[in-house]
Amino acid sequence: MSEEQKQQILKQTLWNIANDLRGNMDADDFRDYILGFIFYKYLSRKMELYANVILAPDGLEYETVESHEEAEALLEAIKFEALDKLGYFLKPSELFSELAKRGNSGNKNNFILGDLANVLTSIEQSTMGSESEDDFGNLFEDLDLTSSKLGKTEDAKNELIVKVLTHLETIDFDLENTDSDILGDAYEYLIGQFASGAGKKAGEFYTPQQVSKILAQLVTTNKTKLKSVYDPTCGSGSLLLRVAKEVKEVGEFYGQESNPTTYNLCRMNMIMHDVHYKRFDIYNEDTLVNPSPNHIDKRFEAIVANPPFSANWTASPLFMSDDRFSAYGKLAPKSKADFAFVQHMVHQLDDNGTMACVLPHGVLFRGAAEGHIRKFLIEDKNYLDAVIGLPANIFYGTSIPTCILVLKKKRTDADTILFIDASQHFEKVKTQNVLQDAHIKAIVETYRTKEPKDKYSYVATLAEVKENDYNLNIPRYVDTFEEEEPIDLTTVAKDLKALDKDIAKTDATIADFCKQLNIDTPF
Repeated sequence: MSEEQKQQILKQTLWNIANDLRGNMDADDFRDYILGFIFYKYLSRKMELYANVILAPDGLEYETVESHEEAEALLEAIKFEALDKLGYFLKPSELFSELAKRGNSGNKNNFILGDLANVLTSIEQSTMGSESEDDFGNLFEDLDLTSSKLGKTEDAKNELIVKVLTHLETIDFDLENTDSDILGDAYEYLIGQFASGAGKKAGEFYTPQQVSKILAQLVTTNKTKLKSVYDPTCGSGSLLLRVAKEVKEVGEFYGQESNPTTYNLCRMNMIMHDVHYKRFDIYNEDTLVNPSPNHIDKRFEAIVANPPFSANWTASPLFMSDDRFSAYGKLAPKSKADFAFVQHMVHQLDDNGTMACVLPHGVLFRGAAEGHIRKFLIEDKNYLDAVIGLPANIFYGTSIPTCILVLKKKRTDADTILFIDASQHFEKVKTQNVLQDAHIKAIVETYRTKEPKDKYSYVATLAEVKENDYNLNIPRYVDTFEEEEPIDLTTVAKDLKALDKDIAKTDATIADFCKQLNIDTPF
């Protein structure tokens, strides 16, 4: 069986479990439980595999260690190694397989809720005082095992949890295959499936893969390795992880997310994709108001983002002394933080870096402060490399058309800006517009070659943009006007005469019928 077939089976199996077991529970709530338990199983299996490697020279297996006469010393030694290698520690009796076995034992001792809660807490506590503490702290806080959403009684809650664990225990995550990322991709698939049914809320944690691919390929143009990648509104981390698929190696991943639940999901997603805890730094705070103190002085080689469209922010005058905004002379409006995110990203971008972010179309032409900021980025800094128009209705929860801005601090084509109009290039799938691989390829290749294409792309000079008063509305640059076929008036006149004859013939037939029926004609 091929890797692709295995992946499809795993995706579908996990999604079926999620749908079969959630019952009447809201999909958003069940998402946190099912993804959390998959993550717990992943941590358990990684722990067991790593501990078995350590114990192999002694001819021992991890599941029997707690009954060994030197159990305490062995566990302490394994914990020391595991905290550095994995970032956490689990005893054999705390492994997913052990709790699933107990829960499914069919006897009085199958009540596992209390023990499960203790194990999840234990995972977090095992990291205290270690380098991974921030990466695992409060990671399971959204798995509330006391919630009435799981059931009205303790037995009902226990029964549901046991069912979930039992079903998951039957699935082979194939973690022994270190060259495969089947589970990570399946996890990402589940996040996407939950997002597709979450309506407006989906935008808070997930960027559709089709858009992620475009952004990732844009910022990795002409690069096989990246020192760092950063997303200031990282959601579940899908964009950061997508960038890693486009190059051989990413040194470090940085992100910030204001929603605590989504922040936890992002950290889980990173670990599930086998990104070592030392290689990612995700921070939980509002990026504009409280940027991470660990990030703000860093400069990143690649920046990708899908900020919340036209979000509110404080726009406090105090920000005029903030290095991210002070040079522009104006702040983004209170009711539209789009350019505030752009300014923040520009500040964090390395001199050799590329940033690509999705924004609402309004950033291209709105005036006042936004027009001033746009002009500064183009005229004073000359950072804008490309403007790409995307189709409407490709994001979950909003049907508005969007665009991608690509910015670089050191541009090779410094006297031009590329405009791409991909707004009419998509396939309709049910109620959603979807960019297929061919559409994505066309966008990325056009960006990389900077090739003008009739009714699709145009390379504008800075002088042209200036003539348009720094209005970037794409139809000003890419002519998509379709000429109608010329009308032959002689042919039209002949057709009208023929039509008149047909009408007269039909009228005569109707009049004859009316005469036979001895009724008045209708004309």
